Amino acid sequence: MTIAKKKLDFNPHTFLSTIGKGRDMLSLEKRDTIFSQGDSTDGLFFIQKGKVQLTVVSEAGKEATLGILSDGDFFGEGGLAGQPLRMSSAIAMTDCVLLHVDRKAMMSALGLEPKLSALFLRCLLKRNIRYQDDLVDQLFNSSEKRLARVLLLMAQFGKEGVSEMSVPRLSQETLAEMVGTTRSRVSFFMNRFRKLGFINYDVGDNLRVHSSLLNVLLHDDDGVTPVGTKEPNVRARNAAEPPRTRGEPRDKDRAKTPVLNTHERSRN
Repeated sequence: MTIAKKKLDFNPHTFLSTIGKGRDMLSLEKRDTIFSQGDSTDGLFFIQKGKVQLTVVSEAGKEATLGILSDGDFFGEGGLAGQPLRMSSAIAMTDCVLLHVDRKAMMSALGLEPKLSALFLRCLLKRNIRYQDDLVDQLFNSSEKRLARVLLLMAQFGKEGVSEMSVPRLSQETLAEMVGTTRSRVSFFMNRFRKLGFINYDVGDNLRVHSSLLNVLLHDDDGVTPVGTKEPNVRARNAAEPPRTRGEPRDKDRAKTPVLNTHERSRN
């Protein structure tokens, strides 16, 4: 009876927010390296507070940003699936508090505690859906829409009660990597967003994203000005845009956004 009661009382959120056997709390400062690509895997991390950037570098030295993670996200879980080495690097974008759980402790807890297993599975499925949405976004949306989506995701607009939020400012090179376009185009669209009041720069290293940026996602790529904007001459606006990367289709040549992306829009 005592064992059964203990099982029922298990709280996965408590497990992921307290130290214990195989669990350590880490405090990191902005720009600290959490682990590097090629390091041995020694467990996974759960973000208590802060934002973490995942990056990967090719053999030719080209760097790409895989994603930006925030409170409540797991990362570095590849070792649980048998990966001996880290496949990416993780860097603290802000001051962070992380829970590190070693592999044996996590595997044991997942086997014994169904509530923790269910929570972990939901997080992995959510991440998988996000990656699928990223692929759809690359295939069907213009670079302007992809940039708007990245900023909205960073601002966590899917969370209840969030209308605007400050996020760490990324370099235009990093945003270009995430969007899949050139730095000059990112600069052009960021200036446009700022002039239209969709974003503004806080004091310091933060960027404030407003819910009105959703207008960019909700308008069609057919020359229609986003709702609430005051740009009368769309042709002149598009003519001023910097050139695209080689092989990137023109916005009007992209396939229409599939039904899948409308669900994403409602979530954001």
